[in-house]
Amino acid sequence: MSTLAFAAVTQADIAALRKRNPQAFSDPFATTLKVLSWAGIILYLAWSLHFFEIGKLLSASDRVWMLLRRMVIWQDMASWQYGNIYKGIAQTVAMAFLGTLLGTIFALGIAFFAARNTMPVGIIRHAVRRVLDVFRGIDSVVWGLVFVRAVGLGPLAGVLAIWISDMGNLAKLYSEAIENIDRKQVEGVRATGADTGRIIRYGYLPQILPVFISLSLYSFESSTRSATILGLVGAGGIGMIIIERFRAGLFDQVAFVVLNVLVVIAVIDWASGLIRKRFIGERGH
Repeated sequence: MSTLAFAAVTQADIAALRKRNPQAFSDPFATTLKVLSWAGIILYLAWSLHFFEIGKLLSASDRVWMLLRRMVIWQDMASWQYGNIYKGIAQTVAMAFLGTLLGTIFALGIAFFAARNTMPVGIIRHAVRRVLDVFRGIDSVVWGLVFVRAVGLGPLAGVLAIWISDMGNLAKLYSEAIENIDRKQVEGVRATGADTGRIIRYGYLPQILPVFISLSLYSFESSTRSATILGLVGAGGIGMIIIERFRAGLFDQVAFVVLNVLVVIAVIDWASGLIRKRFIGERGH
């Protein structure tokens, strides 16, 4: 009790001294560094605003309001070719689904070669990881441009771009999940004399399957948005319809298409949540 009281008195005395003589407790170097840091941030922000000519927003305000007005006021809706719009949306979702499915299947096999506990040969493991770095380091839009050049315009280029991009991302995440499993379960299956296939089936997959499902569903949601952007570079889907009508100045139709895409993404997110709850949520209770 006396020790606590002594400590309390000591802290009170220090606080009083600090209040009476603040300069004695200050660190001049730290204060100077803090001031210089804030000054550098403010100067860099000012330079950035000047470099990007942020003032153009003020001069372009009339064009911005005109664009927004044309997007909000819908005219001649009977001639909007709804069949093409919803066909493009369905194509975009199909691109995302097929690309993510292929990426998931291939990533699942590659991940075991990239995980430390399933691939003890360091040269092979590092080689696989570097290849995955290339796949996931290049944006899906760039892959889309590559495959448009290789296979031509159309949704096939979009599927291939999503496949390669998702495979790199998912294989990396899958391998980390494999490395974090409980090894006792694996050793228990191995002790029964099971071969490699059964060890993976009964030792690894039951532990990592919920993580795999969650990551794959998130990848599908993300790929749906990516598939929309891929259409802008000629890789099929609703993106091609958006860019065509944007170039034609049909901004009301562009707004309608974008709203439909947002609804589709919201539905996918809702359905993904139900699947996660089914396979992951109930396991946690």
